[in-house]
Amino acid sequence: MKTIDGRLWATREDLITHSGYSRATLAKLWSAREDNNHPMARAIDGVMHWDLELWAQWFERHQADRKKSDAEARVDRTGDPDEELAPAAQARLLGIDPSRITQYGKNPPPGWPAPVRVEELPTRVREYRTRRQLWGFVDANAAFGTAGGRPSGPAAEKGPDPRIQLAVEALTADPDRRPGEVAADLARRHGQSIDTWKRVVTEARRGSR
Repeated sequence: MKTIDGRLWATREDLITHSGYSRATLAKLWSAREDNNHPMARAIDGVMHWDLELWAQWFERHQADRKKSDAEARVDRTGDPDEELAPAAQARLLGIDPSRITQYGKNPPPGWPAPVRVEELPTRVREYRTRRQLWGFVDANAAFGTAGGRPSGPAAEKGPDPRIQLAVEALTADPDRRPGEVAADLARRHGQSIDTWKRVVTEARRGSR
């Protein structure tokens, strides 16, 4: 890792540590840079380096796009758009665990459609929604497939958050600063909300103890 004009430049070895990805995977991402907008490299002492801030921002977008793409691929786009589906069938269409539909009823995500019909059962109600409604929900909800719609089965492996290293370096550079001030400064420099960076700073402090 090198610092030039106040910016951190990372080698591929550094990116392996930040992302948790293998060398082969990072090499493939670099090879596909014309398609995935991977940040360009800079040769420093004959070794390729990447601007860590730009790369971390790109990596976060890349992961979000991949999750969105994977979630969309699980959606069943076949069938009568106006067919009314019970909760279990709604889960199958969306490619998520049936328990998620129950959770949506208690804490609906943005854009979750109102039922077209409600069936009264002895101990609960059964809400019906059409395929058209569910397809519209997926199309309008960019967060579908992540926290709001995780599919059944084990969660995808997630590499280390590259923002944690940025927070560690900021804390190390000025250990007397309050965590909230560090988070606010990181938010100004790198984007995202102060609350997001507060969580990152907390994790960085926990890992350094």
